[in-house]
Amino acid sequence: MKVVADLCIVPMGVGPSVSPYVKEIKAIIDASPLQAEMHANGTNIEGELSEICALIEACEARLSEVGVQRVFFTMAFSSRRDKAQTMADKLKAVL
Repeated sequence: MKVVADLCIVPMGVGPSVSPYVKEIKAIIDASPLQAEMHANGTNIEGELSEICALIEACEARLSEVGVQRVFFTMAFSSRRDKAQTMADKLKAVL
């Protein structure tokens, strides 16, 4: 199932700045073949739901490797079955 996901991953217990950990996550997302756009509070990702879930698991595994003991995730998914729709299509419809 093709979806557009809104993902926010927050490493917890690592101090007030999470930038070094977000950079680790960003590197994994950038290396994936999925279309992704980072925004101020997370990342939009477009692709098959199973591929996005595997990518999220890879991000969590990397955080574990660098010593993060607790991670807070928020995820929202949208899909359309009546037509193909990309992230860019969704923005065009409202801009």
